[in-house]
Amino acid sequence: MQNLNTKNQKQLHLISLGCNKNLVDSEIMLGRLKSYAITDDIGHADVIIVNTCGFIDSAKEESINAILRMHEARKKDSLLVVTGCLMQRYREELMKELPEVDLFTGVGDYDKIDEIILKKQNLFSPSTYLQANEERVITGSNYHAYIKISEGCNQKCSFCAIPTFKGKLKSRALENIVDEVKKLVAKGYYDFSFLSQDSSSYMRDQAVSDGLISLIDAIEKIDGVKSARILYLYPSTTSDALIRRIIASPVFHNYFDMPIQHISDKMLKVMRRGSGAKRIKELLTMMRQAENSFLRTGIIVGHPGESEADFKELCEFLSEFKFDRISAFAYSCEEDTLAYEMEQIPAKTIQTRLSKIEKIINSAIKESFANEQGKRILVSIDGISSEGEMFYGAKKLIWDKDIDGEILINESDIQELETGGLYECEVSEVVDKTLLARVIKHA
Repeated sequence: MQNLNTKNQKQLHLISLGCNKNLVDSEIMLGRLKSYAITDDIGHADVIIVNTCGFIDSAKEESINAILRMHEARKKDSLLVVTGCLMQRYREELMKELPEVDLFTGVGDYDKIDEIILKKQNLFSPSTYLQANEERVITGSNYHAYIKISEGCNQKCSFCAIPTFKGKLKSRALENIVDEVKKLVAKGYYDFSFLSQDSSSYMRDQAVSDGLISLIDAIEKIDGVKSARILYLYPSTTSDALIRRIIASPVFHNYFDMPIQHISDKMLKVMRRGSGAKRIKELLTMMRQAENSFLRTGIIVGHPGESEADFKELCEFLSEFKFDRISAFAYSCEEDTLAYEMEQIPAKTIQTRLSKIEKIINSAIKESFANEQGKRILVSIDGISSEGEMFYGAKKLIWDKDIDGEILINESDIQELETGGLYECEVSEVVDKTLLARVIKHA
């Protein structure tokens, strides 16, 4: 976070861990704490907030380490506040085991963070916070924003504990989402990623089976929205009609993010995914056939019950079907899940399988990047690149923010490039998973 300190103003340092759904919650807290100056220097902060993730073991470990690191670096009399999924999931244990923390809260009170700090009282509301009309402070971009469309999840995946601490699906009112997007457009934002735990179930809690179609209809009517995508489609709740509507949209990209987790029918049943391999392949084929489509998926390796034959079937499918991006996760044995009670696969076997599949994934992603060679594409400028001041960093307009890659702009036919500006570029070179491009003109 950039240091925006002014004299005599209290300072805030916030660290947001885990997914971009967490990031939205962090931005809501920043909106409630606008009287504070944001600082990158932990040692100067009067208030430090850690928004934790509690999804899998590695995320839990990262969250605990961050809390302890913040405590070590903070100044005397500062306030250390811990919130988020890990806190909600392990409330009793962590309040006993983390005396370093001054204030605790869970996933129900992001909009009350200012009151929690003012009163110096822990707070755990009984239900998950559902965003309403709170003003957010968008971080990391002056043109792109994540829009959360629902909370909770009605799915019963064998490996996932999220419904146990986030609760059942609760969809935001469509009017509320539209109002938020309109306000952000008025501030100059034009690129949006709509997300939730299971986005294709949006409005199913209100007895609407294809709520995303209504969302697409409404967002298309907002002047100033130039680019949009939907994240986290679930195979059993994604209809052919929804895919056709996305393909027909002049605003929503043919960006399809569907974590399949596996492709073996046996494993899909064990995982309680609700769709078999045939249906998943039908959906993916329909998506891939769309013009200029971009496909992202996620898989779990080493789930209880996964045989060598199941793993081989997954490897073969990922080799044959050309995904643009694939995220692979080693199975994490989580309490409060059905898979927790199943016979576990040895950790060594899981790691061996993960190493094998990562080679397949790297090959697929390299091929996707290589396909960009020589193309003219639309990009948004993010600012100075991760490689330093020699390059501007940009993302292809269809890509999601931060997760799909970075384009390095090393040449430009335009004198001054604007951060957040939209430009047409030509990809001049592809080096492994990096694109080099020349700006040709304003888009």
